[in-house]
Amino acid sequence: MAKIYVNGDAQEVSLPLNVSELIQQNNVVQPDMVSVQVNEEFAEREDWEKIQLKEGDKVDFLYFMGGGTFK
Repeated sequence: MAKIYVNGDAQEVSLPLNVSELIQQNNVVQPDMVSVQVNEEFAEREDWEKIQLKEGDKVDFLYFMGGGTFK
């Protein structure tokens, strides 16, 4: 088992593990609308299956929402 950090929380995972698999394991809501950062760098969606996570990696799932009013 390896420890990674997902949205700031420690998580024990089995390696090898790629970003796409991590998204599935975490039941990410609307995965087609999420952006992913690995160690503070944005991961391109087409690379998610190629990016192998390792011990100590920091992964953030980010949603960019529009809305509100401008006055």
